[in-house]
Amino acid sequence: MNKKVNTMLFILGATLFNILVAIISFIGLTYFYARYVMVSIPEASRAWGFSLIFIMSIIISFFVYRYLLKYLLKRIDIEKYFDPLFARRYKKK
Repeated sequence: MNKKVNTMLFILGATLFNILVAIISFIGLTYFYARYVMVSIPEASRAWGFSLIFIMSIIISFFVYRYLLKYLLKRIDIEKYFDPLFARRYKKK
């Protein structure tokens, strides 16, 4: 495989991983909220919890993705396996 294929496969895999982490964290936070928190708060304010759970799952997936990406970048030589996404248009003299 060439660098462009490696880059596209990495982007596709990283996107699927990010979505999967968001879904798993959403399900986990929803379970925790429904089991422990929802029973102790008034019924009028229960709907706000799901909005916060959705936002928190996106934030969690962002931090997990970022941490894993930093770890992989330390271990893998990027220029050897991946093609740059954006090439420079102009060369400075």
